[in-house]
Amino acid sequence: MTMWLLLASAIVCEVTASLSLKRALEDPVFYVVVAIGYVAAFILLARTLQEGLGIGVAYGIWAACGVALTAVASKFLFSEPLTGAMMVGIGLIIAGVLLVELGASH
Repeated sequence: MTMWLLLASAIVCEVTASLSLKRALEDPVFYVVVAIGYVAAFILLARTLQEGLGIGVAYGIWAACGVALTAVASKFLFSEPLTGAMMVGIGLIIAGVLLVELGASH
């Protein structure tokens, strides 16, 4: 259970850093949030691996959730588009990660 909490925390830190990067273009103080977020994300991802989750599964989930959450959040925070094609792409990413995880469990 600890590894999943660490991974979820890594994802939240990475998404926060990515969204802050967009905000930092207007307010440079957000570069501090970007740096802290990315450093924390990588530390938490490393801790996740130390807890025993495989790199393929951990990175796949981290990357897929990061892409999906950043795309959805940027629609609401920055009024960026979130088209049907983008939603299909997010669905395909999630399906791919699920296949990787199922393959790793055998």
